[in-house]
Amino acid sequence: MKRDGEMNRSTLAALTIAAVIGMAISPTAASAGNRNAVGAGLLGFGVGAIVGSVLTPREVYVVPPPPPPAYYGPVGYGPEPWSPGWYRYCRGTYGPSFNPRTGYFRAANGGWYFCE
Repeated sequence: MKRDGEMNRSTLAALTIAAVIGMAISPTAASAGNRNAVGAGLLGFGVGAIVGSVLTPREVYVVPPPPPPAYYGPVGYGPEPWSPGWYRYCRGTYGPSFNPRTGYFRAANGGWYFCE
């Protein structure tokens, strides 16, 4: 596994080659004038593109997606509905907004939800 501060060999080689080409072209461009400087820049860009494409890895490993989670079915968290424990739980949790005749409570958003 590669750490944050490390470079792989191909990246280091590409940077070295680009630096050597840049040093070789820059005196030529400086002494040639503006028109030739643009040409030298385009030449450097082309050489860099070629070198970069040569050093690009051909195969890329793609990590497969994780398997879907197993289905365990519904989980019951509270007491069985309509039991005495269920009434105590819902009245204690939702207070006066719980309607014991219907089993629903009024939420903060104004909607009615069944106590589970």
